[in-house]
Amino acid sequence: MARSTDRQFARMTQHSPSPALSVAMSVYNGERFLAPAIQSVLDQTLGDFEFLILDDGSTDSSRAIIEEFAKRDARIKPILRENRGLVASLNQLLGTATAPIVARMDADDICHPERFAKQIAFLAAHPDHGVVGSWSEDIDEHDRPWPTAGVDHALTNEEMQAVAARGGQLLVHPAVMYRKDIVLGVGGYHAAFRHCEDYDLWLRLASETKMANLPERLLRYRHYAEQVSKKYVTEQTVGAAIAHEAWRAREAGKPDPTAELETLPPVDQLDALFGEAGVASRVRARVARGILHSPTALRDEGFEILLQHIGDGGDREGLWRTALRLLRFGEPARALRLSAALAAA
Repeated sequence: MARSTDRQFARMTQHSPSPALSVAMSVYNGERFLAPAIQSVLDQTLGDFEFLILDDGSTDSSRAIIEEFAKRDARIKPILRENRGLVASLNQLLGTATAPIVARMDADDICHPERFAKQIAFLAAHPDHGVVGSWSEDIDEHDRPWPTAGVDHALTNEEMQAVAARGGQLLVHPAVMYRKDIVLGVGGYHAAFRHCEDYDLWLRLASETKMANLPERLLRYRHYAEQVSKKYVTEQTVGAAIAHEAWRAREAGKPDPTAELETLPPVDQLDALFGEAGVASRVRARVARGILHSPTALRDEGFEILLQHIGDGGDREGLWRTALRLLRFGEPARALRLSAALAAA
């Protein structure tokens, strides 16, 4: 649908009380990539949506960009307030959405023009599925291809259940569309899992509904140094490991000890939290595997978790190469500490 047609559609439907879809975007200091992200939503071939854009107390020009777009397209409904963080923003967007289906979108990515049409058609044809994502095309800050060694996400619910069991990734958050009532029914996004709130949500939903991914690259997913997943690798990896332990507890018919938490405890306290020996060591092992190539994590508390993993007698595969990597990162003291720990193990 051409851009002019989108604007005509917006004028014709601005008084419609119930759009087919609510698009939920949270923005915090996103001025750099915000305009093309918004435009990619407005350029969708499916035009029957409300576009909720929540500015989470930005200090850059994000708010002005949102307001300018809102003047031009009545489907955009700005929510402008002080900073409360992403989890609070996502839950507020869920509570504000008027449509039964919600599409997530981030302020630095780009939608394929047919993303919404294809995903909403899938949900219409599969009423037993509550969540549908898609594959993504990885790009850098200049829209160039971003090399990745990862494999594409699983497609069917059966495949995703198997991936969940081994702690793998299930969905690309900004490429997801879901049924609002199902997400609200499991409590929305949990505050304790900051920076991995989506992974915790998928694992909780895995027991409540079917999920799938479309084998098409319906989102251009951007990588750059300042994004959250690069800045908070250790916290994100620890949280994801704890979310998987919570999944294991639920699958075993046990209560989820993280369900009411506002923040996650230190790793050393996890055995007590879960009432099971070995939880902390499993979390440390997963974190150790997840941070080996991250300069940020190897410079922060992730490094101490890695040393504790070695002290636990954990798998040391690839860790001598990590010591060399620390030298390349300009961390000779840490390289020496890691080498000494490996030699003593």
